[in-house]
Amino acid sequence: MRSQIDYIKKNYFLYLLIAPAVILTIIFKYVPMYGAIIAFKDFSPMKGIAGSDWVGLKHFKDFLTSPNFVPILMNTIKLSLFGLILGFPVPIILALMLNQLRRAAIKKNIQLVLYAPNFISVVVIVGMTFIFLSPNGPINHIVTSITGEPIMFMSDPGYFRTVYILSGIWQAAGWSSIIYVAALANVDPELHNAATIDGANLLQRIIHIDLPTLKPLMAITLILGAGGIMAIGFEKAYLMQTAMNLPTSEIIPTYVYKQGLQAGDYAYSSAIGLFDSVINVILLVVVNVVVKKLNEGEGLY
Repeated sequence: MRSQIDYIKKNYFLYLLIAPAVILTIIFKYVPMYGAIIAFKDFSPMKGIAGSDWVGLKHFKDFLTSPNFVPILMNTIKLSLFGLILGFPVPIILALMLNQLRRAAIKKNIQLVLYAPNFISVVVIVGMTFIFLSPNGPINHIVTSITGEPIMFMSDPGYFRTVYILSGIWQAAGWSSIIYVAALANVDPELHNAATIDGANLLQRIIHIDLPTLKPLMAITLILGAGGIMAIGFEKAYLMQTAMNLPTSEIIPTYVYKQGLQAGDYAYSSAIGLFDSVINVILLVVVNVVVKKLNEGEGLY
């Protein structure tokens, strides 16, 4: 204990540097946790959190037994899981392809094009999606010239997940590849030269040199992605929702928004949000354990 106090005194300036971040985290992340108690109460704004009647797990039972539970849960899992499966390898492939470019000017220009969509607002992305996939849009212009009829991409429930996932991959894949490109930059070129002399082709060099370098990053990214399966973004799904595609576009975050802010049922929506968070934590722990077993003991923690 004495040695810890001496260490803090000796390095007090470092603690002062991180103090603002710690204070902000406590204020905006931990203090609001007190509000989660309304998930167990019959919350009334007039009575306040402390004065509202305690109802225990009533709101959780109402959600788990409601007819909306299974469709909303499955929509959330499918949208997030398919997005993870289809989107996880794309940044890795992009990084491997960029790593093969030897001309710095060309590489920088391509990276600029790949990174640019990440800086476009979600609202703009959704607006572009509606324009391109509208019945009179350029995509349907091609489809109509071939089939004679346009496809209702934004109103047909069967197309919602495909449009959502592909547009998300297009927007985020380039930016997500940055960490992989940075990791590949640390690979000793002599390893590739030696492998080439030994007769290894490009694919063999990628498999035996580049991929092992990326393996720890891939494990961490997979853990975080799998742990956030239930924490799918609200904004994009809500903006892409229409009355026609609601059977596949209604997910837990949009349902929480409608029940809480639109319907004013704060306690019920808080219970749903808390249920969502608990599932995320469980998934994070389980996936981390599995990855550690498959990755020689290396995981998130």
